[in-house]
Amino acid sequence: MLRVTLIGDSIRVGYEPLVREKLAGKAEVWGPEENGGDSRNVLAHLDAWALERPAEVIHLNCGLHDLKVMPDGCYQVDLEEYADNLRHIVDRLKSETDAALIWATSTPIVDERHQARENFPAKRFEADVERYNRAALEVVNRAGLTVNDLHGVIEKGGITECVSPDGVHMTERGYALLADAVARAVMT
Repeated sequence: MLRVTLIGDSIRVGYEPLVREKLAGKAEVWGPEENGGDSRNVLAHLDAWALERPAEVIHLNCGLHDLKVMPDGCYQVDLEEYADNLRHIVDRLKSETDAALIWATSTPIVDERHQARENFPAKRFEADVERYNRAALEVVNRAGLTVNDLHGVIEKGGITECVSPDGVHMTERGYALLADAVARAVMT
């Protein structure tokens, strides 16, 4: 049976059970219990999450935490460090595994909904999602990874119907669309 590892933030946590259901009997789908967080965290946990767990396919993403603008006005992980972290992640995965590597783009932010959240000091903006996705694509395309455009999946599915009231997470429809896209990508 195909062994699949899913690495990513809370968006991955949301679609992972649906992917597991869709691929029951075809693939063993695993992902860490915890949210993958930013690129620093993924890099710090790469051994436990990917290198020590044999898999034929690794589907990964990070970015929505990196691009958070913190109360001091700085990004959680600035764009240059983000790209550098991704290079390290990809280099290690390519040199230390035989897995097929699939990069997933970060999903859209609905600015008005997200900015309206009370008691959430960090902010995210769609313009930053686009900048971080572009930087990630430069890294992963150069490395020859397959790209699963989850941002495009949600755009095509209807952002207002797919993104939850918090402006970041998905609705049931959004998670279902993402799960379909991830299941197709890992089985290709």
